[in-house]
Amino acid sequence: MLNHVLMPDTQAILLLCASFGQNRPSQPQPLTLSEYNVLAGWLKENHIRPAGLLDSTGKNQLQKIPAGLLELHRVQALLERGVMLSLAVEKWTNQGLWVLARSDTQYPQRLKHTLKHLAPAILYGVGNVELLSQGGLAIVGSRDVDEEGLDYTQRIAQTCAQQGMQVVSGGARGVDSSAMLAAIDAGGTAVGVLADSLTKAAVAGKYRAGIKEGRLTLVSAYDPDSGFNVGNAMGRNKYIYALADNALAVSCSYEKGGTWAGAVEALERIKDVPVFVRLQGTVPEGNRQLVQKGAKPFPEAPWNNSLRELLEAAISKVVPTTTEVEARQSEVADVVTNQPLDNPVKDTPPQVFQFSPKDIYEAVLPFILSYLEQPLDEKSLAERLDVQLGQMRAWLKRAVEEGKVRKTKKPVAYVINQEGALLSLLNQVK
Repeated sequence: MLNHVLMPDTQAILLLCASFGQNRPSQPQPLTLSEYNVLAGWLKENHIRPAGLLDSTGKNQLQKIPAGLLELHRVQALLERGVMLSLAVEKWTNQGLWVLARSDTQYPQRLKHTLKHLAPAILYGVGNVELLSQGGLAIVGSRDVDEEGLDYTQRIAQTCAQQGMQVVSGGARGVDSSAMLAAIDAGGTAVGVLADSLTKAAVAGKYRAGIKEGRLTLVSAYDPDSGFNVGNAMGRNKYIYALADNALAVSCSYEKGGTWAGAVEALERIKDVPVFVRLQGTVPEGNRQLVQKGAKPFPEAPWNNSLRELLEAAISKVVPTTTEVEARQSEVADVVTNQPLDNPVKDTPPQVFQFSPKDIYEAVLPFILSYLEQPLDEKSLAERLDVQLGQMRAWLKRAVEEGKVRKTKKPVAYVINQEGALLSLLNQVK
């Protein structure tokens, strides 16, 4: 524990929201996060601290809660669980766990700032609490990741450790635990946001050294003794993202699983944390679909000593989608035929235009160049633009011949030639 004596506000919030290890439904039911937020709002309006509910004056004030807001008898019964609280605190202390409520000064401000009312009322944890405020790269992915994805995960985590960037993950088998352990083994720090079984993880051999050395923190918004629950696993995803500066989805199934749900939720609701996705090598369909939803391609290796800079550069770059490529091709069609598609000449029969490779090449060249600010191999580029490898080779060959792209060796890759890529597509067409 941070200390053996909980602050009065923390005690009150635990009484209201904690289950104290009871896995079966019990009476009274602890307040859910949304219910606690309702009560917290009422307390704030009436200038009452949570701890105020522990004395007779505060308990009398509870009589003023509007009838439709919360069940008064339930709140009162929860506040009477003092013996259960004492036993639970003693147990957590003996297990080396600590507890933070939203009212505590050491509660991570990142969660409050990013999630606001969705920040958990209580956090249980073990390890160095200061790591919760250090941000880092959230690395998430499938439990059943293939060897290629696993190797990629470990290389990224090791790079983070070497460059002083913390790893944040979920602790599940596969990508999550591999990222955390690789970072720790490489001398870095990591935060694991668990959905269940914190007490078991706290004494697991694979985590023991990292916790003892202050380089690993395990944290959970759910009772330390709770078992696996799909709802909790989905609910904790937002905490992983909110504790990080950037996020990377290594391997993601399309429209199913926790990785997909968490990434989509982050893209739609957690605007402060950019979401990246691996597109290098053979990746699941979900990875490519996340790009369509707004995720950014993770910078290609080598990352050398500049991963932070590469991420910052990628955040500021606009990544074209397949739809945008198709729209750009339509613009070229309009220019070449001098026949605007949205304003056809009346009584003119529809025309079928045959485009030579030159026309398509000019249409997609700006998008090819946008991906080649860092060296990229032809296979990865073909996958990003969703075209056949043979076609991409032909386009790259022409771009090299025109001096717009340079071909590198060991490894073979392509990178933009800044001096040779100054003319825009419209200038070429005109």
